[in-house]
Amino acid sequence: MEIRTVPIGFPEGANIILGQSHFIKTVEDLYEVMVTSSPSIKFGVAFAEASGPCLVRHDGNDDELEAAAVTIMRDLGAGHTFAIVMTDGFPINVLNAVKACQEVCGIYCATANPVEVILAESPQGKGILGVIDGSGPAGVEGEEDIAKRGEFLRVIGYKR
Repeated sequence: MEIRTVPIGFPEGANIILGQSHFIKTVEDLYEVMVTSSPSIKFGVAFAEASGPCLVRHDGNDDELEAAAVTIMRDLGAGHTFAIVMTDGFPINVLNAVKACQEVCGIYCATANPVEVILAESPQGKGILGVIDGSGPAGVEGEEDIAKRGEFLRVIGYKR
């Protein structure tokens, strides 16, 4: 078995949700989750089928984001995984609904950070072992950092 990391790319300013699912209907259901979560959210979703024709199934309401999700699934090549690439909203706006989707088994990450996927490959195929989401901590926040955190949450509309 080979274990390696695969950096995944997505457009600047976008967020990604990477997860595992189990059924061809995933694309339709995740599309519905996303489109009903907010009228302004833009997204693309792709799902790597693990049986039958083993296709990357995809949908979305933004061509660039849909293409980015498809590229992620092709680069990873891990069956029964999905990627949602989104803008004009945050994962926090949709994550509970995504997790509640009947086909979703789990979420590896929901982030705007650079992501590396830890991928295992055997003769049968590929699977995601985990992710490296952004960078490690550089220290512990102080009073100034706490104030900046509160200010940022107000700027993006999550606090008054």
